[in-house]
Order: sequence, then structure tokens, then C-alpha cells
Amino acid sequence: MALLVYSEDEAPAAERLARASGLACAAYQVHRFPDQELRLALPFAEGDALPQTLVVYRSLDRPNDKLIELLLIARHARQLGVSSLLLVAPYLAYMRQDIAFHPGEIVSQKVIGAFLAELFDGVITVDPHLHRIRELSEAIPGEHAIALHGAPRLAELIGRRRDEPLLIGPDAESRQWVEMAASQLGCDYGVCSKQRHGDKQVEIALPDIAVAGRQVVLMDDVASSGRTLARACELLLQAGAASVDVAVTHALFAGDALEVLRAAGVGEVWSTDCISHASNAIDMAPVLSQALLPLLQ
Repeated sequence: MALLVYSEDEAPAAERLARASGLACAAYQVHRFPDQELRLALPFAEGDALPQTLVVYRSLDRPNDKLIELLLIARHARQLGVSSLLLVAPYLAYMRQDIAFHPGEIVSQKVIGAFLAELFDGVITVDPHLHRIRELSEAIPGEHAIALHGAPRLAELIGRRRDEPLLIGPDAESRQWVEMAASQLGCDYGVCSKQRHGDKQVEIALPDIAVAGRQVVLMDDVASSGRTLARACELLLQAGAASVDVAVTHALFAGDALEVLRAAGVGEVWSTDCISHASNAIDMAPVLSQALLPLLQ
């Protein structure tokens, strides 16, 4: 028997995954004390049979409190006798810092990866932001560290919403997602070059491809400050693009990011439900379920 548990703030996406996987599901309770300590309660009534497998759905945007939740849930479930613990974290935090750039810097990817591997028998995520490693298992040691992709689902959406789109990646790191989606759609694509001068200052150069009159979709795995996408949009409109929309897997959109995109001239903003956000336009439950079901057998 398997049970999927989730926090109430992620109920819609978690329940979609549970339905797609044929799993019972229930919310765990979270109470925050005035001093910001957490009190959690799993949905196990006294006398109930424990699930053999507990699937925890928790996307790790704004991750710090959530990591404490995972620690408490996993340790408590093990103490109760749950034999298998699986984590579905559609967005996986702390993956960017994979080397120390300055003396004394902590390589958070290795620390958080080992932390999750110690707590869970398997981790499923979507498009973790990996720079210098190819496989998620290099960050999360263990047999079942599974990284899925949001680009195919986004491509399905783009194909329904735009005729003959031109896909543009805002920087070199986005090339893999743009190429994947363009291959699926059979459409043109290009990738910008970028030079960053801090968290919110970027220089962008458009690729050598005609954009005049085209329906352009800027595509990336994650949008955080929105500045890179906004600058790319401004340049594309100046070059004569008929429209510029944005499609991203992870809608972090910190601070005023959406306002910045709108001010730059972006039309539609589409994201997957890996992070709960008003821009969510497509769910990842079918993809997550395909990866999860083999781990339940």
C-alpha cells in the first residue's frame, strides 16, 4: 500500500499526481509557532495500517522551511516503520551552487543532495538546474535520482497556442530545452548570448535569425528575476517580432519579475505546475506519474 502526502498549499498539483498514479492521498498538517518553529502531523489515525510506501510531494521553491518539513516527515515516518520513502520535488533547490567560486564557500548542491539521499529512497524532479554535471545522481547519490523534462509538455502547449512559432532561448544554458521543443514542433529556433553583471543586470545579443513578423516564444527552464527574458523580449520587439510570449518550466518569478516582463512587452506567460503560480498553464502529473509508478512496484 502506498500513500501520497502533501502540504495544503500544493494540493491541486499533488492531487492530480495522485489521480494519475492511482494513489490515495492526504494533506499533512503544518502549524507555525510564533518563534517560527514548525509542528507537523502526518495523516495517520491511531489504529490505521501504515503505508508500506510514503510518497511526499513537495516542490522546493522557497526551500528553507520545506527542507525542515522533509527532515521531520522522513525521520518520523521511518520511526513509525514506513519501509519506503519517495520524494516528488518538481522544483529542486540548491542545485546551482556546484563548485566553490571563493574560499570558504559551501557547495550547497553536494550538501543538499546528500541530505535528500539520506532521507529518501528515491527522488523525482523536473529540470534541475545543473551546470557542470550531467546526471542528477551525481548530486543526489542513490539508485533512484530521476530528472524529467518540462520542454515536451511546454511544446505541446505552444503548438496549440501559436502557428509556426519561433522559439528563442535567452542564453546558452537554455539551448537544450529550446532544441528539444523545436524538434518536437518542427519549428525554427535560436539562442541568445548573454553576459551577466550581477543578479539583475544582463547584456543580451540576439541570434542571427530573422524575427520580423514572427510569433516568438522565449523558452527556458526557470524564470527568477525575469530580467534576462525581459531584455530579450525588448530586443526581439525592436527587431520586428509580431509578438513575444514566454514559456518556462519553473515559475519562480521573484519580486516584481512579472511586472518587468509585462513592461518589456511580453504577451502571454505560460508555465508548468512544478511551482504553483498564476501563470501555470499545463500540469506535469502525466510525466511525473510515469516515473513514479515503477518505483511503487
